[in-house]
Amino acid sequence: MKRTLISAVLALSALSVTAVHAACSKTEKVVAAWLPIMQTTAYYVALEEKLFEKHCIEIDSRKMQSPNHIIDALVAGRADFGPPGAAAGIAMLAESKFPGTFKVFGLQGGGIDVDLINDGLIVQPGSDIQSFADLKGKRLGHVPGIQWRTISRHMVRAAGLDPDKEVTLTDLAVAMQVPAVVGGSVDATLSLEPVGSIAVASGKAKRAMTNPVASVIADPFYSGAAVLTTKFMQERPETAKKIVEIIDQATDLVMNDFDKYKAIIPKYTAIHESQLDLLAKPYLRPHYDLNETDLNSYQAFVDVFLKEGVLKERMDVREKILKSTDFSG
Repeated sequence: MKRTLISAVLALSALSVTAVHAACSKTEKVVAAWLPIMQTTAYYVALEEKLFEKHCIEIDSRKMQSPNHIIDALVAGRADFGPPGAAAGIAMLAESKFPGTFKVFGLQGGGIDVDLINDGLIVQPGSDIQSFADLKGKRLGHVPGIQWRTISRHMVRAAGLDPDKEVTLTDLAVAMQVPAVVGGSVDATLSLEPVGSIAVASGKAKRAMTNPVASVIADPFYSGAAVLTTKFMQERPETAKKIVEIIDQATDLVMNDFDKYKAIIPKYTAIHESQLDLLAKPYLRPHYDLNETDLNSYQAFVDVFLKEGVLKERMDVREKILKSTDFSG
């Protein structure tokens, strides 16, 4: 009986999608390069709710293994947009090397004032590490790549330590971060959610600090961004506009009812169904609602790359935020 009911639901869903396609005089194919993380949840919702199909868009969905791979695909023209969860900092580094490549149309992260967790300083339950200032002579793991290496260096420096001499920084794949802390190969990790929540619930680790990056760089803090290539916008402006509208709509759905939509996250990420109750809601900002606080926060983050010598000159993020005048046929 249960199997029959499921088959009926799937059949109705298929009919619904078929009806939508039948109503489309033309279907546009769009390539999305995405990362299987929490910050990408709005994209998962857009897929599950068939929002792209309803706008006559066929999505070629390409899962990437690192933030760098997303930006590389966009720069090389192998993808049209990076859904929420593309690396906000790496996008601007790429833009500095290839000016005019991207426009940002959404931000994702967390913050202290909004009480939504983005990151944590994760240590063993019995550790005496309480902050980055306690990391002298210690080993700190972080998400691989230039973005989180730069953030980690800045956090260590802000705590009064020399990241080149007094702390050993180590790239650690997300899945290896808690085992590394538990096993003692590192003394702490700067980890994105849901690593902290899952680690704390397991009893194998604890958060020495919650949202440490927001406490130093900007509150709220956005490590993720949604980006369009200018090539896509200029060649197919109406389709690009639809992508922004769809992601905005999906973002609102997630923010208004995360408890409902978090159930689809295991389908797209390494998170298990048994861990759903542990997930902390991400802070997702749609394009239409980006404000001065958001832009100032993003600017503060990008300025860190200048302070750490990764960028050679300051970039104004406001010039990189999508505007209606950016669409041209």
